[in-house]
Amino acid sequence: MRQLEQEIKELIISALSLEDTRPEDIDAQAPLFVEGLGLDSIDALELGVALQKKYGVTMSADSAETRRHFASVSSLVAFVQATQPAA
Repeated sequence: MRQLEQEIKELIISALSLEDTRPEDIDAQAPLFVEGLGLDSIDALELGVALQKKYGVTMSADSAETRRHFASVSSLVAFVQATQPAA
């Protein structure tokens, strides 16, 4: 899980061009939108595309379930883990 959390933090940084942010700067429990990282809806779309390309996940554009998945890095980790076949 730690490795996946690190990967998702790095994906957020690269997909959203957060040049002055390091993975260790991102609190896995902090909100990604408004507070926390302060992402917006455009960032959500870009991050969704990046997650789809890297992990093959699919999600509805504007559903309550998708908003829950995007609440924090931890919730994204749980979502990606749930969609991946067991190793």
